[in-house]
Amino acid sequence: MSVDLATVKRVAHLARIALDDEAAPKMMNELNDILGFVEQLSEVDVEGVEPMTSVTPMEMKKRIDAVTDGGKADDIVANAPETDRNFFLVPKVVE
Repeated sequence: MSVDLATVKRVAHLARIALDDEAAPKMMNELNDILGFVEQLSEVDVEGVEPMTSVTPMEMKKRIDAVTDGGKADDIVANAPETDRNFFLVPKVVE
């Protein structure tokens, strides 16, 4: 895959990058080098290699999936001006 000057200018415009006519050829060469490297990656034989999410093996921390009331009702309503049985009491605003 190759990038031409028109594509470079369009990408720069979409990315809101100021790119003058002198810098466009240099950017075109850099983008072509990057795309060439990406094409080289497709040549790598990955048959039998398991996908990984990290370079170091790690176990995901899991919690017990249990339904609880949270045990925090008293802490939650502690700063409320008025409460009734762990419910917030608010003044009536619509008559």
